[in-house]
Amino acid sequence: MEYTIDCKGKVLGRVATEIALILQGKKNAGYNPRLEGGDKVIVKNVESLNLTGRKTEQKIYYSHTTQIGHLKERKIKDVLEKHGMQWVLRKAVMRMLPKNKLQARRIKRMIIEK
Repeated sequence: MEYTIDCKGKVLGRVATEIALILQGKKNAGYNPRLEGGDKVIVKNVESLNLTGRKTEQKIYYSHTTQIGHLKERKIKDVLEKHGMQWVLRKAVMRMLPKNKLQARRIKRMIIEK
């Protein structure tokens, strides 16, 4: 089944949780956690998502290169300038999905349209 989500005027976290539930297959009656689930999500108007509060100044993405002292920090406003809201939404959904072999397969079924 295909779901279409229009993000115009919606909050980032609310949309990401909705997408994560659909990709896991929890909206179906035959949900089984070990199965991938077969639903697709088409996301429209991603650039018009809202960030609540002071997230543009306070939210930080961390990454580590496994070398001592190489913890990288990027604020969300810098990420938005470089990658756009599509990257932020994809990262939010990825972090809400279970960390297992199915994560990559599930995230491929999320299609972001401009």
